[in-house]
Amino acid sequence: MSPEKKTKKQIIKKRGRPASQPGRSALPRGRSRKSPAQKKRAQKKREETAIQKIVNHYFKSKGLSLEEIKDNAKKKKIIYSRYTRPAKQLLELAGSLREAKKAITKVAKWAKSRDLDYAIETVFKKWLELDRLKPKEIVKKPFYGDDPMVWSETRKKWYVIIPDGDWKEFAGQESDIEWRISK
Repeated sequence: MSPEKKTKKQIIKKRGRPASQPGRSALPRGRSRKSPAQKKRAQKKREETAIQKIVNHYFKSKGLSLEEIKDNAKKKKIIYSRYTRPAKQLLELAGSLREAKKAITKVAKWAKSRDLDYAIETVFKKWLELDRLKPKEIVKKPFYGDDPMVWSETRKKWYVIIPDGDWKEFAGQESDIEWRISK
């Protein structure tokens, strides 16, 4: 045979593939041709980095799921890269991912209890007083109907404050008092 007229089978045999399976790789299943360095890089891409975990934890503390974060990032409602630098700084300040997440959670509870907005930078500002940050206590106040009530320590009686400002002695049962959360 002349060198110009080689058949497809002969070409494939020369490359090292079996002639019976011309399109398949000679390597067994599950093995790839990637070098260990390439495999490591591919695995790094698949895994979430610590910075990504901090940013995602921040958004979860705001009440967003991972899918909502991705959708908002695609729609340019959230600029994800804006949060990566503060997340990196927080990771350095906290020393570990766990401590950074704890700090974000603590600041989030504190801010939500006071109806405040917060960012990752808020954690920096509150870092020195993190151990003293407590969520605002929920105060329940007594009402009879829609009128507020007051307890008199000296007379040991409940009084209802009617709309014109007068205090009237409460003559009902304790079960008639309605406790409401007031802000």
